[in-house]
Amino acid sequence: MIAPVAAIAQNAVTGNVVDENGNPLPGAQVNIVETGQRVITDNQGRFFIPSLAEGQATLNIFYRGIGEATETVQVAPGSGNNVTITLRRDAEIVVLGGITDPIARALNRQKNADATTNVISSDAIGRFPDPNIAEALQRVPGFGVERDQGEGNFISIRGAPSEFTAVTVDGITLRSSSPDTRAIDLGAYQSDLVASIEVSKTLLPSQDADSIAGSVNLTTRSAFDQPRLVITGNGGLSFNQFGNTNDYRGGATLSNVFGPVGLTLSGSLSQTDRRVDNFESVWDFTDLPEGGEGLRVVEQEFKDYETKRERLTLSGALEIRPDNVSTFFVRGNFNRRTDDEFRDLLAIIYSDGALQPGSSETQATWNNTRIEKEFRHRVVRDQSFVVSAGGKHDWTKASLDYSVAYTEAEQTFPIRAQLLFRSNLRPAITQDFTDPQAPEFSIFTTGEHLQADRFAFRQVTFREQDTFQSEWALTANLTIPTELFGAPSTFQFGGKARLADITTDNEQWRDRRASSRPDQPLAQLLSATESQNFDYFLGNKLDPDLVLPYFAQISGVAQTDGTRRVENSITSDYEANEDIYAGYAMARIQFPKTNVIIGARVEHTQFSGSAPVFDLDTETLVIGQVDRKYTDFFPNLTIRHEFTPDLIGRFAATRGTARPNFRDAVPRQTIDEDGNIERGNPNLRQTVANNLDAGIEYYLRPLGLIGFNVFYKDLENYEFTLRQIANLGGRNVVITEPLNARTGRILGAEANVQVQFDFLPGLLSGFGFFGNVAYADARIDLPASLDGRPTRAALPNQSDWTYNASLFYEKGGFNTRLAWTKRTDYIDEFAGDPALDTFWEGRGQLDVTASYDVNRNLNVFFEGKNLTNTAGVRYAGAPGRVTEFEKFGAFYFIGARVNF
Repeated sequence: MIAPVAAIAQNAVTGNVVDENGNPLPGAQVNIVETGQRVITDNQGRFFIPSLAEGQATLNIFYRGIGEATETVQVAPGSGNNVTITLRRDAEIVVLGGITDPIARALNRQKNADATTNVISSDAIGRFPDPNIAEALQRVPGFGVERDQGEGNFISIRGAPSEFTAVTVDGITLRSSSPDTRAIDLGAYQSDLVASIEVSKTLLPSQDADSIAGSVNLTTRSAFDQPRLVITGNGGLSFNQFGNTNDYRGGATLSNVFGPVGLTLSGSLSQTDRRVDNFESVWDFTDLPEGGEGLRVVEQEFKDYETKRERLTLSGALEIRPDNVSTFFVRGNFNRRTDDEFRDLLAIIYSDGALQPGSSETQATWNNTRIEKEFRHRVVRDQSFVVSAGGKHDWTKASLDYSVAYTEAEQTFPIRAQLLFRSNLRPAITQDFTDPQAPEFSIFTTGEHLQADRFAFRQVTFREQDTFQSEWALTANLTIPTELFGAPSTFQFGGKARLADITTDNEQWRDRRASSRPDQPLAQLLSATESQNFDYFLGNKLDPDLVLPYFAQISGVAQTDGTRRVENSITSDYEANEDIYAGYAMARIQFPKTNVIIGARVEHTQFSGSAPVFDLDTETLVIGQVDRKYTDFFPNLTIRHEFTPDLIGRFAATRGTARPNFRDAVPRQTIDEDGNIERGNPNLRQTVANNLDAGIEYYLRPLGLIGFNVFYKDLENYEFTLRQIANLGGRNVVITEPLNARTGRILGAEANVQVQFDFLPGLLSGFGFFGNVAYADARIDLPASLDGRPTRAALPNQSDWTYNASLFYEKGGFNTRLAWTKRTDYIDEFAGDPALDTFWEGRGQLDVTASYDVNRNLNVFFEGKNLTNTAGVRYAGAPGRVTEFEKFGAFYFIGARVNF
């Protein structure tokens, strides 16, 4: 059944598969006729075939979208056999162009992958108006995207939370810069500097197990992708509907090969300048004058944003290939996003007044309300750095790859200053939420908020926060060719160590002293710019040119021990260490039409953390600590079967995990000025999922796909966050804490179609269509002790349905695409009462792109984004209780790309 290594032929063939222009063809299938072996070319079109007998070998090569070829090679002893195979297009194959060529690259890699995989090439990303990685991934079946001021940031796959997806760069795990979550904010990463994005929806034992939903790998460019001098660049400018502002972006890549050495340097810089209309409503239970309680809006905020976001990405790679079987590399990637935001806010605090009789959820009058105006200047900087070095060796008896990597991520608030004024008017205000997305308020008729002379200084606050994460990772994998059950096979073993640390430090100051107020009253700090939020006139904005010098002047006075909010500052801090030691073994068996991978992975985790905690009984600060060690086992069975060369079936039984967020697993506890408590839970357990996946894919000729997948995930110890009301010392306060739901599950299905209408006559043959739809039904079983709440609930961030549809046309150097994407409602956060659970309303978006190849070196393009100006809507419990309504307008971008 098992042939020893010594009995296996000890000769090897290496090679490259290229097209007639010399461009590498990744994902090409290379079959060895005599042995039945099957290998797939890597991202540079390279392949390695071990265990060949001396003499003649026949290689059959197939690349969808070009055709196939047969090559005979003479196998000499050893590993010095190297060939270059050129595939020429069949006469009946449509010549690939701007849209269809990236489709071909993606479909070939997807079809020949061992696991369930989606691939997006850089060219394909460029055909959509998707400037960051999160927005590029929204086109993939089963993906949902969260947004911030219209820009995609966090992703979810197949109805699972963002934390269930690991993100890597060239296989190196990225760290989150946020102190709150392990999820990666992919809105910070620009899409124009990756060579491709690979999505693994089922994992292999060789991959990290912390990916219940899937793994996203960002592959950077290599000089050997196109082994010659290559210079590319892009740039452009936008017009934004809201605010009449402009965005810009530009980037360039230089790469070349100097004999065995390849060098790549890339850089990209972009800036968005956005104006967002936003209002938020706080719904809560309040005492009714008639007796009992009812849901009412107790506070209102109208926000006028001016936000500039700058993104900078730098990357480089040095690769050395001294011979045809060895590679050494050093890669580095730096990414930084800076948000510079001004926010003018009008707040109406109804609960400081009195609710009048006869109110309802949709209509109410409050007497003696409070009005406040606030100006905030906030700068947030998120940055990450990844550097790795390693090598790979393909010998006749084995293959070895290894790497060492260092990753860090940091989030800082260089500036976070807020100036608050409060009016001495206490007006009666009527609310009307008959139209929840355009409510009416009497104050915008009576105009009390416009009387600037009635506002007085209330307070100035400053906040600093720094979160730093780092990780060292060491990896090694060994692959040995053999035979199992008479079929060519490999054994693969590997180990990995990941040593991670995180620290977060928070400082807060609040100064209400009369001596700290600005020299000018509010009326003299206003600019000539009006603040129009939807149909609500908020008055004139505060002038940054007047307020920022005040912040600079007062910061030294306001940030002292006397104004420091000691409890809030100290209890928001924490430290954690997490070391993961992993090992795996797997066998890959290549039967004539079936590939079987069977194996297992073991991960041992050592976690420790500490945080200052305020003891409510003694009213003192103590250091809380947690120390946990645990080991998880992850068996794996992955099967790929070719019913025909064009019909592929897949099945996988896998197991994955999601470790608790750091801040949730440390014993921290913070208490705000209202007595509300937010605390961690050192007893949290890691979520574990047993997964079943099955799919069938039919690949159309010359280029297309019809696919269908089903999946099931059985969850243990799912982590969720709960807000509950509790009575402490005779006072009702809100307690927010993470808990484990003992069981849960996700089941669903995906359908995907890609087709080019080349069967149509003449100009109509340039049309094509992409489309996918995904359904997910996710549920967790909540503890029965949660009174007033059903014990079964949906998973946060889980949309039942996600849709994508795109109609494209390509002919004579002209490409255009009309794209629509949508996801349905999903829960954002659990509250103490289901009526206050926060949901995001489903949202659809229509985009368009068009480009024209002026010549072989120059392409001009146009992008239109969010053409329908679709709102972002959040609600509490039911769609009629809107808690946030936001619009950001459409964006129109023109630019050019050069390629030499």
